[in-house]
Amino acid sequence: MSRLPDHSESHLVARIGWLRAAVMGANDGIVSTASLIIGVAAAQAQQADVLIAGTAGLVAGAMSMAAGEYVSVSSQQDTESADIERERAELSTDIDGEIAELAGIYRARGLDAETADTVARQLMAHGALGAHARDELGISAFTTARPVQAALTSATTFSVGAAMPLITVLLAPQDSLPLIVAIASLLFLAALGAVGAVTGGASLWRASLRVTIWGALAMALTAGIGKALGTVV
Repeated sequence: MSRLPDHSESHLVARIGWLRAAVMGANDGIVSTASLIIGVAAAQAQQADVLIAGTAGLVAGAMSMAAGEYVSVSSQQDTESADIERERAELSTDIDGEIAELAGIYRARGLDAETADTVARQLMAHGALGAHARDELGISAFTTARPVQAALTSATTFSVGAAMPLITVLLAPQDSLPLIVAIASLLFLAALGAVGAVTGGASLWRASLRVTIWGALAMALTAGIGKALGTVV
């Protein structure tokens, strides 16, 4: 007697929470620190001063990323919790209305009225709040907010990204420091875009190109400002 094999899948959407924070943190670390370094170096600062400015940018940026992600994702979590509590209250006072609401969602997705009503009743018997959270509110285990995870991921990846242009400063000669840091940082950004694309199953070239373009623009602007201020001062 044959048996059907177990069918298990690993979906990329499960990575969306930490992947977004990781890519954003590393990208910001490279772009902001490289831009700061290039701007200061373009103002004719010495290598030691450039390192101090870059290190300060790394620490401040990592803390800012952690705080910003925590506050932002905590707000999302508060909103999700409020919506779930509202659904819990509605389920306790108007169960028939909630069944009809869920069935309406399934009809809109293509089920006939009888099947939609049956599915709604069976899912709600299995877990009413979970069914409404998932199908009415769009809240699932994949997308639910995790503030601490987002904060730690962003701060860590920002620090790693920011360390790359800082290391380049140590290796680059003083007279060509801005150019070398810019080229190296653009290569770092292209590699980051490729890694993010592969991890998330997206287009490699498109991801690399967009982060590189925005990084080049940021570095060009800060280099221009640093050059102008350095000349004035």
